[in-house]
Amino acid sequence: MSVCQTCGACCASFRVDFHPAELAGGAFAWGDGVPAAMTVPVTPAIVRMAGTDAAAPRCAALAGEIGGCVKCTIYDGRPSPCREFDVEHAACRQARRRHGLPDLTPI
Repeated sequence: MSVCQTCGACCASFRVDFHPAELAGGAFAWGDGVPAAMTVPVTPAIVRMAGTDAAAPRCAALAGEIGGCVKCTIYDGRPSPCREFDVEHAACRQARRRHGLPDLTPI
């Protein structure tokens, strides 16, 4: 089991914006793409994962308990910002700290 399947802090910390071409059926979708029902429109060129811009952000695709056992319900079709997120990046440490979790990598 990967550490991301027991964490999920990034999914409950950051806004996730991407191009509508990554939606299901879009020209740049991976797998089945992101279901449009899990997004909100921002501009004609940007959509956002629902829930990620809330005061207490939590992606609509996230299932489970942060820091326990989590799952992205659209993992194969997740958008590019999620694919590019790296556990060695400072943003991972920031998200984990926000949820009271220890760092994964030394600073």
